[in-house]
Amino acid sequence: MSDANGTRFSVEKISFRTMDGLQLCGNLYPAAKRGPAVIINPGMGCVKEMFVPDVAQYLQKAGITAFAYDPRNLGESEGSPRNEIDPHKQISDYSDALTFLKGQPIVDSTQIVFWGQSFAGSAALCAAALDHRAKAVVAVCPNLKFDRDWTRYKAALAKSMQDRESQMAGNDPYYLPILDINFESPGGMSNGVKSSEAEYMRTLKSLGAVNYENRLTVQSYYKILTWSPLSLIARLETPTLVIIPELDTLSPVEEQIAMTEILQCPKKVHIAPGRNHMDVLTGDGFDALCQMQLDFIMESLGAEDRSLQ
Repeated sequence: MSDANGTRFSVEKISFRTMDGLQLCGNLYPAAKRGPAVIINPGMGCVKEMFVPDVAQYLQKAGITAFAYDPRNLGESEGSPRNEIDPHKQISDYSDALTFLKGQPIVDSTQIVFWGQSFAGSAALCAAALDHRAKAVVAVCPNLKFDRDWTRYKAALAKSMQDRESQMAGNDPYYLPILDINFESPGGMSNGVKSSEAEYMRTLKSLGAVNYENRLTVQSYYKILTWSPLSLIARLETPTLVIIPELDTLSPVEEQIAMTEILQCPKKVHIAPGRNHMDVLTGDGFDALCQMQLDFIMESLGAEDRSLQ
């Protein structure tokens, strides 16, 4: 494969097993030589072809191996019901991905970093709080609150109880669209997206995300509400970079900033000027934003190395 400038890079299809036996599939972007690695997850309900490939390629060209995989129940990864989100399992899967990467010859097992965007940004922060084998964590526009429209969310919870009874009777799971035809969240997880972001969602499959499905099981709403990410994030000790889009409305800027203020770990906070939730990793500022992530990662790993000498 090659990037927009014609530079060649390699991508390997690989998979790993989770503790509960699922095979999760991803793309490995191996660096030219052995060194650090970054484990990458996209946002809620998203697949590995969305948002993150350009970041993975940037890191790869800079000498860092990147591994972007489809979360369980999504894309090419195993798991059922399909398109069911379980934040606790997704956090656990970060650690299983790390265990897998530790065994790869191209990876320095002492220099592995967690990376996540949106929903996965919060999951990555929680995973790093629990798993100190990760030496740094990058969270891009972390989403911290999911019951934004409680009336709709409460209706989704009620439906999830009906769905439990239905599934116990042998029926298929009930699904809600992530975004409806008006690009609003029928389950109340968000306040919808801007028109520019809606246009991106309309063209996902043509942009390469052929396995993306605009739906989640209604049980996802039940499982997500059992998760309180801030209580774990407050216990983070790992060096942390948080990138906050200046114009983010899906995960309001003030909530992201408030989250960074409870961090007791070494931290760097960057406000990405003029960017929204879904376009933060695009546009003219992309290279500078990636370079900042690269600098943070190398600085964090270097600090870790010096502390061991």
